[in-house]
Amino acid sequence: MIHFHLDGEPHEVSEQSTLLSLIPEHPRECAVAVIRPATKEQERTENFTVTTTAGEITIELAGVEVDVLERRDAIERLALHWTDRYAAAFGPFPSGIRPLRKPRLYERGDVILGCGGYDPKTSYLIFSKIRHTADHGAGETGGVIGRVVSGKAVLDRWETGDRVTTVEPVISWADTSRSFTTTNLNLIVEDGMLIVTQVRVTGQGFFPDRVTTEAAGSVEHLLVALQSGKFVVDRATSTHILDRKLVGTDVPAQFKRPRREGTVTVRTGGPSVGGVYIYRADVPSSPTHSVVGQVVHGIELVKLAKESDILSIQVVPPRIDLLGLPLEDAKKVAADRKVSFVVDIDKKDRIVVSQEPGTTLDVLSERSVKVTTAPFDQVIDIVLDDAKAPMSCDTFRRITGLHEHDAGMMPAFFIFDDVYLFKPKIPTTFKIYPENCPVGEAPAAALAITNDSRKGSGLVGVRLSANREFGPTSEPFDGTNIIGRVIDTDKLKHVKERQIVYIREVKQ
Repeated sequence: MIHFHLDGEPHEVSEQSTLLSLIPEHPRECAVAVIRPATKEQERTENFTVTTTAGEITIELAGVEVDVLERRDAIERLALHWTDRYAAAFGPFPSGIRPLRKPRLYERGDVILGCGGYDPKTSYLIFSKIRHTADHGAGETGGVIGRVVSGKAVLDRWETGDRVTTVEPVISWADTSRSFTTTNLNLIVEDGMLIVTQVRVTGQGFFPDRVTTEAAGSVEHLLVALQSGKFVVDRATSTHILDRKLVGTDVPAQFKRPRREGTVTVRTGGPSVGGVYIYRADVPSSPTHSVVGQVVHGIELVKLAKESDILSIQVVPPRIDLLGLPLEDAKKVAADRKVSFVVDIDKKDRIVVSQEPGTTLDVLSERSVKVTTAPFDQVIDIVLDDAKAPMSCDTFRRITGLHEHDAGMMPAFFIFDDVYLFKPKIPTTFKIYPENCPVGEAPAAALAITNDSRKGSGLVGVRLSANREFGPTSEPFDGTNIIGRVIDTDKLKHVKERQIVYIREVKQ
């Protein structure tokens, strides 16, 4: 039998088994990390990955008595013995420390070797949750044997019953012939392999027993960017990987902190504003980066990822976005997430067009959400043509709200004959280059946006009939970008000027 680890859990299979037999439902386009057994080419670092029942942390060793993390007899006894707002202690186990009986100052993330009742036979591995002064029964040096450099959010999740399951040294995977990412699920599993299929991230401010909102807006941007469950590695450097999916989107600068290994940030200024970063190494804080989360599983996949890799990723908490949902479906989501639900008009055949609060963390913090609805006959379904007009469709989604929600809106500007014009607010920094301009004839029910070659750039229009001279925004063909079509043309006939029109994108 072949013995290996899959996402931190030990398994065994018969010889010649493939990755496909282990993870048959894994998305084929998503890479997995494969770390072959340690060899002489690999160098051990001073870091250890500690897997607990509440998540993973990485400890950078320092000080004395650091061999406790390599002692099998100690590791087997690392169950949570007590926890409070200051620290959490795992054990007990025997050690050779000599307690000094003196309080010391500890920082968040410090890992302390101490003992209970000043008896070394009941020693504990103590994790400092916040900056505090205490006598933990440590030796003359204070007992700090290391610090948590990745997964600090896990410290706040530990509760009665949690325990350490594995402690493994972190390997420096310089030999990429033996440690790599792959989408080849026909790869044969080898004895001792470590396989990582997914990155898991906890959003900043989300804890099992409470929710804080210091980064609610920027965390919402993270949830939007990764709601597909995929992180596209558009750039990979020695310090980070970057997903540019929402580059160009404004993000509030909310939570500036040092960027440690496993920290997730969004850029709030500069050329890649809106990009999502995951750090492979420690770097200082930046005024143009807001911390939005922490990797709690899968840092190996982050470290080994190459440019153009697609990683499977899960962010906790899942997003709460009710816009575009039928009212009954929205009620069910609120019930499943255990938040109270307030609606303006509680009738059938209505759709949610706005919600308050607008961010997931604010909803979870208040345990309540209030929605505004509209009847289905006032919501117009559209189809967008990303294949022919990708840039224009992206711009349209951004200016109507469809890039964040399943429902968007735009104000009716002018109506004449069978032409309906809308004027959504468009930032001056947006550029609309000519793309997918009609040739010969603009088809009936086509949805279009005026490009930058015309004074009315950004104007959105629909023409119910085909026309061989002008596009849906009443501009010549070279000033018109066709971005899709309107499905519910009959609903347009009831639209009035200056009315807010709700739209919903139908995926085909």
